[in-house]
Amino acid sequence: MTTPGTTLVIGATGTTGSRIVSQLAAGGHLVKAAGRRAGPVSGARSVRFDWADPTTFGEALSGTDRVYLVPPIGSTEPADVMLPFLDQARTAGVRRAVLLSSSAIPAGGPATGRIHEALPGLFGEWAVLRPSWFMQNFTGDHPHARSIRADGTVSTATGEGRVGFVDADDIAAVAVHALTDDRAPNTDLVITGPQALSYDDIAAAVTEVTGRAVTHRRLTYAQMRDRLAAAMPAEFAAMLAGLDRSIAEGSEDRTTDTVHRLTGRPPGTFRAFAERELTVTAQRRPRRGPSGGP
Repeated sequence: MTTPGTTLVIGATGTTGSRIVSQLAAGGHLVKAAGRRAGPVSGARSVRFDWADPTTFGEALSGTDRVYLVPPIGSTEPADVMLPFLDQARTAGVRRAVLLSSSAIPAGGPATGRIHEALPGLFGEWAVLRPSWFMQNFTGDHPHARSIRADGTVSTATGEGRVGFVDADDIAAVAVHALTDDRAPNTDLVITGPQALSYDDIAAAVTEVTGRAVTHRRLTYAQMRDRLAAAMPAEFAAMLAGLDRSIAEGSEDRTTDTVHRLTGRPPGTFRAFAERELTVTAQRRPRRGPSGGP
């Protein structure tokens, strides 16, 4: 059995990265936790890394032989910075790369699709994780979570389309196997939860678990694009609204066996996730009076 060397986890404080660092460290693996601000990370060596600052690449790569790649947030052309980094990584001795992409983006497609297409030619050991939409989109600071807290709505342009929502814990577990198993997957892995659910289904589940009425507000593509453009670049907003439109057309209405096949256990359900995560949020939510005010 081959013993993995040091794994560089980019985006180590993010939704998947933080879980991967924790799971790798718990398994006794050597980890470098990379983020824009270097700071203490339990079980890992912290190192500063910023996609916008290539001078941070060298130290991050030094002594590593595998890397977990999270693209720069909000970029529609991540290949411009990621491909030069990957060339540097190969020269520095990295032999396995695992990319976080999306179920909606195939090899050669937009954004991370270009990285996906290039990866097999750069590394002999690789994997592309293509998770469906995260269950964590309904917690924390995500717009869906904020709108649920603000007025009990989730706004999308997905219509009746269904999505195989997946728990980030399961994505991380798949990533750890892709990074550390003796044999690299050398393929792309579409990762979903056990059920394909519409946003109406999600709203109903959140209502039942939290006791607070939540509804799905159906928007047109143009309405969704304009709503998103108020908080991000117009090009990125158009891309995200387009993904909603694709969901409405059935592009994400599927489930896969990836989690069970790689980890040996079934993926978590949305109901279990909601009971674990959303009931705490609901308990902390301030009561509202008849007028809707605090």
